[in-house]
Amino acid sequence: MEFPAYLATMPMHAITEIHGEPGLLARFRLEVEAFDEADRARLTEALDLAADLHRDDRRVREPYLNHLLRVAIRLMHHYQVRDVEVIVAGLLHDAVEDHPAELAGAGSPAGADVTAAALATLAERFGPRVARLVAAVTNPAYDPGRDRDAQYREHVAASLDREPWARVIKVSDFTDNGVGVIHTVGPKVARSAAKYRPLVPVFRELVARPDTPLSAAVKRHIFAQLDLAEERFSAILDLPN
Repeated sequence: MEFPAYLATMPMHAITEIHGEPGLLARFRLEVEAFDEADRARLTEALDLAADLHRDDRRVREPYLNHLLRVAIRLMHHYQVRDVEVIVAGLLHDAVEDHPAELAGAGSPAGADVTAAALATLAERFGPRVARLVAAVTNPAYDPGRDRDAQYREHVAASLDREPWARVIKVSDFTDNGVGVIHTVGPKVARSAAKYRPLVPVFRELVARPDTPLSAAVKRHIFAQLDLAEERFSAILDLPN
């Protein structure tokens, strides 16, 4: 498939709308050209695993892989991340949460043990740091007697407090969900806005910390994206019924 020469400058949701998954894959390959051969091989292996695990998953109107590609591309292009383990963890950030048994393999244990087995598989294939980063952005089992969204926010704040690089992965994920909320349709629009709006100040504070490993320019870019996400959440939630 032919793609325009300006693909590398297109907003990612524009690529998604016009060119779909093939366009995002092409953009991903353009970004990884900046890495050496060994690092490109690791990134390709992670992408292949993500594509296999999420092959039947969808996000409303699109293959789930599109979301993972946008998270990884944002890390490389907008956040200027050159740490391959962070990008690998970005591609696989939902693998343990969504497909623990498949990742752990045949004969994997049940319940909480399957999560540990899945993380062990990631550690074996990509290293313990990748597994640790994925663990930091993997939602735990929630108490059914408490509000699920409140527990989610508590987990995000606590987990990212001690993992600076996991903050970077999670804010890319959050940006895709938040700024990209206008590309969603149906009941999920208001549901997502209600879930994510209270997290905007949490991410703003986490990104602003001195130990968050991003440049001042990248942090300013993220703050602008958080402002846009908050504006969109507010517009959605303040609409009259």
